[in-house]
Amino acid sequence: MSDEIHALRQAIEAGDYTQALWLIDEMDEMSRDDKINKIISYMRVLLIHLIKQAVEKRSTRSWEDSIEESLDSITTTNKRRSSGGYYLDDEALAITLTEAWPRALRRASREAFEGIYSAEHLATQVDRGALFFIDDPETTERQKTIA
Repeated sequence: MSDEIHALRQAIEAGDYTQALWLIDEMDEMSRDDKINKIISYMRVLLIHLIKQAVEKRSTRSWEDSIEESLDSITTTNKRRSSGGYYLDDEALAITLTEAWPRALRRASREAFEGIYSAEHLATQVDRGALFFIDDPETTERQKTIA
């Protein structure tokens, strides 16, 4: 991004405000893409542990900590600090979660049951729709924020 900032400075100093505005738009888009990539990464971690909980019908403190941290990170990363808006609205979050699912499922298949089941097999064992709505009211409310 430092190249873009240097180019922005040059455009402003040259009075080329059209170029400067274009560079600002580009930097904003790069920042947005970076935030979305981080959100996807947190979603994958979240899904991996939720899938393992669902198929193994057990949990560990580490999985629970990871789920909580992922939910916090998704919420924090998605919030625009200056404008108070969000990078992804509810619909975009749902789409992003769907896009994160296949990789998370593959990764969970390597971790759950010591990797003896394929991703396809695990997919038949998990109710994707119910995955985010478990009995703990606090967790349920937090998970609804990204579902």
